[in-house]
Amino acid sequence: MLGRVDDAISEPAASEATLEHLLEATGRGDRAAFAELYDRTAARVFGLVRRLVVDPAQAEEVTQDVYLEIWQTAPRFMADRGAALSWMFTMAHRRAVDRVRSAQSAHDRDLRIGARDVEVPVDTVAESAEVRIEHERAHEALAGLSEQQRECVALAYYGGLTQAEIAERLGVPLGTVKTRLRDGMIRLRRLLGVTA
Repeated sequence: MLGRVDDAISEPAASEATLEHLLEATGRGDRAAFAELYDRTAARVFGLVRRLVVDPAQAEEVTQDVYLEIWQTAPRFMADRGAALSWMFTMAHRRAVDRVRSAQSAHDRDLRIGARDVEVPVDTVAESAEVRIEHERAHEALAGLSEQQRECVALAYYGGLTQAEIAERLGVPLGTVKTRLRDGMIRLRRLLGVTA
């Protein structure tokens, strides 16, 4: 009876020791040891991953990635630094958290792109009315300029001419054109109620 109690107490420790041996053998390239390690731990590793990664399909992918990483990094496992299962769980937790962050990032990016691509309804009637009103205000304000200022402003803004081209067309010095444009724009701002 006493022997059975001792066996029962030492069974988890023996199981962990076996996992450490299997992991060390896996590190030496032993495929059979890796298969046994997988059989003994896959359900627990998947359970941990599944708690963090909600989607079952993604949890399976992460678990596969974990076991690929275990296969590749098993030679670096050091039994004196920690238990095999703890080492594997740490790896699984890190991978699961990375997947969750990546999924959240993709979701946020999709939302930003979706919001950017949403067409905002435009009230074309109101917009054309605003344009018409602003056009009328600008036309009235232009009427408040002197004839020389109005001529320079019209050639520059409606005709698309440079100051030098305006001076050449009107046969006046460039300085005169600059003064007329400056004074005309100051007067337009005042007439339109623009402060700046």
